[in-house]
Amino acid sequence: MAENRFAVIGCGKFGRAIARKLSARGAEVVAIDMNESNVEKLQEDVALCIAMDATDKKALIAQNIADVDAVVVSIGENFEALLLCSVYLQELNVKRIIARANDQHQRRILEKIGMKEILSPEDEVGIVVAEKLMHPSVISILQLPEDYEIAEIKAPKGIQNRSLGDINLRDKYKINLVTIERLVERTVKGEKVMHHHVIGIPTPETVIEASDTVVLFGTSKDIVRFLEINK
Repeated sequence: MAENRFAVIGCGKFGRAIARKLSARGAEVVAIDMNESNVEKLQEDVALCIAMDATDKKALIAQNIADVDAVVVSIGENFEALLLCSVYLQELNVKRIIARANDQHQRRILEKIGMKEILSPEDEVGIVVAEKLMHPSVISILQLPEDYEIAEIKAPKGIQNRSLGDINLRDKYKINLVTIERLVERTVKGEKVMHHHVIGIPTPETVIEASDTVVLFGTSKDIVRFLEINK
């Protein structure tokens, strides 16, 4: 199986944006849609385009859907079809399933059937979703002009238990640290709970812990390079 192999089910505007971005990042992408005209728009952009009914479990099995690294279910106009497809993908033990919810009502239903990763309308930027798929440590991305971005990232293994001075983000990677979010324990109404504490201005001596979330600023290219080196 090829590394970074994804399927995008539902190739409307949103699904096409995800498929194209994943393919541009070097992933092998299978685009699936019942509407042949939708997949035709991706023929020159992705590895494989398939016009089929994704609510047909046998058709999903025939396409070896369980072998991909992740499936994005972005069927936008038929929520019943999205639900049925998501259930079949779970039954087929697909490793990672990301489903699209158009509102909080749909989100609650998806949560009830056991979906762990759900896209909300505010997440619907294809390049952001693609980045999360390529790099699971990415929590969120704020796109800025001229290819700059602010990325919220779970601390990659390569920087854990190292000081910021040792990591040398600015000189080595050409990116800046905005802040660090750290899980700390506190007592609320007599009970100990974990919450995220923002370390406002970290020093070169600050050591990155395994549970930290780092917020970085830089170009998309430099942040991707940082993730690839330290994953």
